[in-house]
Amino acid sequence: MGQFSDLIKNRRSMRKFTDEELTQDQVVALLKAALMSPSSKRSNCWQFVVVDDKEMLEKLSHCKEMGASFLKDAALAVVVLADPLASDVWIEDAAIASIMIQLQAEDMGLGSCWIQVRERFTAEGIPSGDYVHAALDIPLQLQVLSIVAVGHKGMERKPFNEEHLQWEKVHLHKYGSE
Repeated sequence: MGQFSDLIKNRRSMRKFTDEELTQDQVVALLKAALMSPSSKRSNCWQFVVVDDKEMLEKLSHCKEMGASFLKDAALAVVVLADPLASDVWIEDAAIASIMIQLQAEDMGLGSCWIQVRERFTAEGIPSGDYVHAALDIPLQLQVLSIVAVGHKGMERKPFNEEHLQWEKVHLHKYGSE
């Protein structure tokens, strides 16, 4: 990508992936982006579990009733965790790390999709976070915010159309102004 504006226009959620695996360099680049993401007071309260095992990807694809089934076809899942005892803004810090992974993926020509875990449930009504904790043996004090699915794009998506920007949601000087 040449410019950041191109990167954010082209980054679209990708739920279809090819069978091609990621290289070690690609995985390292994704994790560097995550580890360089900003955090409040540089608490670095986030942690990441990287999964490329097909059986585990299949298992994690059931972490939500809807909206995670495509994970089984991804080359990689980055489970984004954080420690609420290390930072009162762990949700924000983990969210920033999640989007940094997605932007890095797009910059490398890869597809990605955010899977929301916090405050979601499996088809059986189990909290998604509990399901992921059990599947990956995550310590209890860590909370799961998201899983970022990454892989080679299995389809093309058009860049974001700026004609669809909702400028009415931008307020000048005070709410309700135009």
